[in-house]
Amino acid sequence: MSEGGSDVEVWLVRHGETEWSRSGRHTGVTDLPLTPHGEDAARALAGVLGGTSFELVISSPLVRALRTVELAGVAKTAKVEVTDDLVEWNYGDYEGRTTADIRDERPSWSLWTDGAPRGETPVQVSDRVDRVIDRCRAKGGRCLLVAHGHVLRTLAARWIDQPVAVGAHLPLDTAKVCVLGFDRGTPTLDRWNAEQ
Repeated sequence: MSEGGSDVEVWLVRHGETEWSRSGRHTGVTDLPLTPHGEDAARALAGVLGGTSFELVISSPLVRALRTVELAGVAKTAKVEVTDDLVEWNYGDYEGRTTADIRDERPSWSLWTDGAPRGETPVQVSDRVDRVIDRCRAKGGRCLLVAHGHVLRTLAARWIDQPVAVGAHLPLDTAKVCVLGFDRGTPTLDRWNAEQ
């Protein structure tokens, strides 16, 4: 990751609720739509995002993230770039399963340290989010990233120069806003899992 300037502020938004996020099932590459509640929550984000200008807006290509961008009104005021680097973790064999179900078979399993069989490792996801962080730091100003829970938690851990496993300590609900910044040159988590 590049050091970049301390003039960067990165806003993170997790997409609205889906059927699987509501039930706690790991939703990586399965391209689920938002629930009606998820659509309402995405619309409510317009109150926070609508009055804010962004130098860079990047979204995951999955429909739940792109629909959140659309309903929040972001595309009306900014060009939205799409990147696979913000796709949710590939959960491999654990796609669609809950943590409790997985731990019935593997009691000590943690996505944050073990990854997923036939899915991604923490290092692979770290490499992806490091590229996004580099883009934001190179661009400067205020950036908006719209994506998924685990990948954004990973990105936040990497933003503050910590290993991926720190993401386990950063719960992130659907349709919530987080802000990453700097304090005297040190990367910080300025706002986390905030209500609109």
